[in-house]
Amino acid sequence: MPKPVLLITRKLPAAIEARAARDYEVRLNPDDAPWFRDGAEIAKRAQGADGILCAAGDPMSAATIAALPASVKCIATFSVGYDHLDVAAAKARGITCTNTPEVLSFATAETAMTLMLMAARRAGEGERMVRAGKWEGWAPTQLMGVTLEGKKLGILGMGRIGRELAAMARGFKMEIHYRDINPLPAEAAQGAIYHDNDDSFLSTIDVISMHVPGGDATRKWLNAERLAKMKPGHLVVNSGRGGSVDDAALVASLTSGHTRAAGLDVYDGEPKVFPGYFALENVALLPHLGSATIEVRDAMGHRALENLDAVLIHKKPAPHAIG
Repeated sequence: MPKPVLLITRKLPAAIEARAARDYEVRLNPDDAPWFRDGAEIAKRAQGADGILCAAGDPMSAATIAALPASVKCIATFSVGYDHLDVAAAKARGITCTNTPEVLSFATAETAMTLMLMAARRAGEGERMVRAGKWEGWAPTQLMGVTLEGKKLGILGMGRIGRELAAMARGFKMEIHYRDINPLPAEAAQGAIYHDNDDSFLSTIDVISMHVPGGDATRKWLNAERLAKMKPGHLVVNSGRGGSVDDAALVASLTSGHTRAAGLDVYDGEPKVFPGYFALENVALLPHLGSATIEVRDAMGHRALENLDAVLIHKKPAPHAIG
């Protein structure tokens, strides 16, 4: 029996590409050539394919889905988020969509913690100073930031990543508050304080870390009105979805000093970054490193292939189907 044909849109870790080549007639993108940014090109390269292994940011829109050949039975995204994938359009064509949950929570929480420390301790500014050859030695008032000890951390979205971050933050002696649709069971909350409204949540916390899904419901959630409700000198961290922050409002708040500093790993319309951030020293900018560890990326790849294997080889439901 011939192997199923699998189109892989991005260059993936070596172990994942080797497994895919073992089990599929695989079409790779060995140089990570940017054709993956063009939905029409993806559809063209998918001719005769049974499955597609795409990644975050690939334009798997309704138009792309409509242009796919009838042979495609499964689309696996190498990500937890699937804002880039029109699941409804795929479902209408009988295409199973899958993602890679439960493998990157700790690593993404690590990134949020990194950004929190960078923002609080002005680490980005200090690193740039040293690299530019402008550091003239220790000084009593040089780059004074704030400590996280005793600060109130507000976690927006207390899912798996939020709970991992809460566990880390407790080690920094932070008080944990969270905003979500419903409170967690006591054993999961571990003493974290639940807020059922924005006003009490935002007015209480010193740091906000964003961990909400994308979509219209959370688009530009952190806007000028909500930023104004926060204490002067607060910190903003976003390692969740770029679209959940109103960039112009955050830049204005950072410029005025109402927001002391911010740390961002995700951006609205990435890889484009809102240009207002570039002139600001009090914002740390990372290139979407949330899940970027060897261990996690391998785990994500294996999970994506497990989903594809289930549908295309074993003719069974995908273990991590979405939609």
